[in-house]
Amino acid sequence: MAGELHFIQQALDTNTPLLGICLGAQLIAKALGAHVYRNPEKEIGWAPVYLTDAGSSDPVFGRLPSPSMFFHWHSETFMLPPGADSLAYSDKCRQQAFRFHDTVYGIQFHPEITPEMIVDWSAQPVNCGDADTLDSPLDPNAADSGPLARQILEGWLYTF
Repeated sequence: MAGELHFIQQALDTNTPLLGICLGAQLIAKALGAHVYRNPEKEIGWAPVYLTDAGSSDPVFGRLPSPSMFFHWHSETFMLPPGADSLAYSDKCRQQAFRFHDTVYGIQFHPEITPEMIVDWSAQPVNCGDADTLDSPLDPNAADSGPLARQILEGWLYTF
């Protein structure tokens, strides 16, 4: 991860816009000086994400309904980086999205997910242990975050 952290730090030092999803958000948070740690419980599957007050007025997240249903697959989380604004949270994870200055966004959940990706992730041996701990099998079609993902991506792109 040292190479990725170095790349992120270079982007931060040159004010290059960044958008990190899941591990990307954790690495951005770490590069900004935040602590990354194991979340008290794994968050896997579809769950609502709620906007904070800052999220509701944010140029990227402000158009999303709160709550919005998104897919999650993580067991780590992070503290809010110094100087960042918390934009979203879930019942199991306090940091779901943040903004640092106007150009850097970190998103813990997976807006980019498709049903095919969920099936693929669930079948990968590295993830099978996580999937086996769930109370019920993952339903890849339980929600469609595609339109919300488009809103996030377009909002981020048009911010610059």
